[in-house]
Amino acid sequence: MLLEDYIEKYTSPESDVLKELNRETHLKVLRPRMLSGHIQGELLKMISRMIKPENVLEIGTFTGYSAICLSEGLIEGGIVHTIEKNVELEDLIRKYIEKAGAGKKINLYIGDATELIDKINIIFDIVFIDADKQNYPLYYDLAIKKLRKGGLIIADNVLWNGKVLEKFKDNDLETKGVVEFNEKVKNDDNVVQLLLPIRDGLMVIMKK
Repeated sequence: MLLEDYIEKYTSPESDVLKELNRETHLKVLRPRMLSGHIQGELLKMISRMIKPENVLEIGTFTGYSAICLSEGLIEGGIVHTIEKNVELEDLIRKYIEKAGAGKKINLYIGDATELIDKINIIFDIVFIDADKQNYPLYYDLAIKKLRKGGLIIADNVLWNGKVLEKFKDNDLETKGVVEFNEKVKNDDNVVQLLLPIRDGLMVIMKK
């Protein structure tokens, strides 16, 4: 048995809907590794249930797995506001939001998050960043000012397949974006943070 299999065995199981979404994403969508997946999804569910958020912002929906997980801990009337740039994913996202019974809990925006975030006039309890890596520093700047004190930013892929430890070329904008993001968070006296080595690295950041 692989260690990953052991971890899955002793983690609460995926729901049938998330299992189906996981499978369809791997069958039909380019770069299915971008899906949050079982272990990370359970962590997002747990954090959401602990925080009991009224408003969540997700930057990068992909096929909707993480949005569905984050919606599990919302208080009555709470909303996950999730932004996806790829219009081709819209039908699949909406299909599984409805299958999960989360149609009234998740607002999907199709477009560029760098333009849309400021237009959502809400203070958030949780922000989940999992979009194009070159814009991570910008997403952080946009998100932190819309996050309540004591609220959390969770950023995915902050280890970026170990590339953060390597020398990288100036035209490697994704690695550069992740490294700059990590440094920006580290040097921000208004937050405390913990980098978790889960999957490709999760940074959990709390606003003081």
